[in-house]
Amino acid sequence: MPPSVTLKLVQGKLDRPEWVFAERTTCLIGRAEDCNLRIPEFHRQVSRYHCLLDINPPDIRIRDFGSLNGTIVNQRLIGQRESQTRSLVVRDRDRQEYDIQHGEEIVLGDMTFLVEKFVPLKCVDCHAELAAASQSSPADSPDSARCESCQQRRSRPAQPTYRPQCSVCRRSLPAQENNAVRLGDEICEVCRAQPLVLLNLLLNLAKTGRQDLASIEGYKVVRELGKGGFGAVYLALHEQTGEQVALKVMLPKVAADGEASNRFLREMDNSRALHHPHIVEAREGGCCRGTFFLTLEYCEQGSLDHLLRIRGGKLSVDESCAIMLQVLDGLAYAHQATIPNVRLKDGTYRPGKGLVHRDLKPQNIFLTRDSQAKIGDFGLSKSFDLAGLCGQTRTGAQVGTPRFMPRIQALDFKCSQPEVDVWAAAATLYFLLTGQSPRNFAKKLDIWDELLRQSAVPIRERDKAIPPKLAEVIDAALVEVPRIGFQSAAEFKAALERVL
Repeated sequence: MPPSVTLKLVQGKLDRPEWVFAERTTCLIGRAEDCNLRIPEFHRQVSRYHCLLDINPPDIRIRDFGSLNGTIVNQRLIGQRESQTRSLVVRDRDRQEYDIQHGEEIVLGDMTFLVEKFVPLKCVDCHAELAAASQSSPADSPDSARCESCQQRRSRPAQPTYRPQCSVCRRSLPAQENNAVRLGDEICEVCRAQPLVLLNLLLNLAKTGRQDLASIEGYKVVRELGKGGFGAVYLALHEQTGEQVALKVMLPKVAADGEASNRFLREMDNSRALHHPHIVEAREGGCCRGTFFLTLEYCEQGSLDHLLRIRGGKLSVDESCAIMLQVLDGLAYAHQATIPNVRLKDGTYRPGKGLVHRDLKPQNIFLTRDSQAKIGDFGLSKSFDLAGLCGQTRTGAQVGTPRFMPRIQALDFKCSQPEVDVWAAAATLYFLLTGQSPRNFAKKLDIWDELLRQSAVPIRERDKAIPPKLAEVIDAALVEVPRIGFQSAAEFKAALERVL
């Protein structure tokens, strides 16, 4: 059985007694009708959008949205704002979130929830699950054991304490990184902060003829193209053929066990199945020493984000719309393409149609030497997160403003409908034309709470020079209630073409 987190109602009345989470997900709690865990309207001590549970079993973090009454976790108050006026700052932003431990309680108004973590005890050698009677140890215990077969093979008693090592440098991981539940390849903070050193290690290993690194054999790094929270991208040159590629490395925040790694590698295969003039071609990839890597088509002019910085933050109407029409072509193709791996509810896979990006933004749109627009990172970032390899990304002090995200993705973490890409495309076009995101995000308020409450500002309120007919189409595309304005990329493209 996989690790899980259970939320049990131990005081108060709701329509169900418990909620079980066995996969990477989020749970929005509040009185609003669209909350995942809805609190009845008469519980006035609970805000409409009160708090968010960021869950990567067995880890769970709670983030209060600056509610009026705050959230109590293990008798500790977090996130309360200063007064009834929403414009005022959260009382203590450093205490806005909390990593919940096994057996701790969450208090919302007159309701109390108990958090229980289930962790299957596994053999530290073969990773086989041990007897059910051994599965009651708390998730945060650093102790583990060996199965009978591994004990006999070693001809010595089981060693109860398992101290993991970094899969790259082999140094012992410090206590705060030691999690015996996540058996697998884990990278220490020192190595994770040096993706180029790690990549060069893999390139040198590839020279020895290792089959798992055959796809990057013969390449050398020329320079860095970009860096993000989970790795970096480098321009690489094949020393024999002279071919240039973008070589992407992705570094998990937690130990990469076999199941999570295989799940992400299947998603990588989905990206490689896309072949379209306006999608960056994903070529070969794999995983070694806990590091995922992928070779990609190199786009000489870099990202739209880079172009915007060169141009002073905005592009002309003609140039912005020309780029977006190409992007929508790529999206329309991907949303209907045949892909090899569709994950079903029972965890099995089958061939299917349609791949949704789920993270479209200027940083993920690239330009070739002849200014052809191509969508990059197709589905990879969100798939990396859904496989549980990113740790917890919906919370944390460094979480970025979700400028190009429709609210449905805050409500449904796994949402993979094509219209989320269409909304993000409209938000990107809005940004290209105005240099601003569609929503206003107040610095003093919680960004996720603002995403749920704020609608897009009409684009001509940002810039009166935007042609009225074009503005009408963009504003219509950014409608979110009761549903996103355009349901398909082709529909949005046709609407744009009619007014250009």
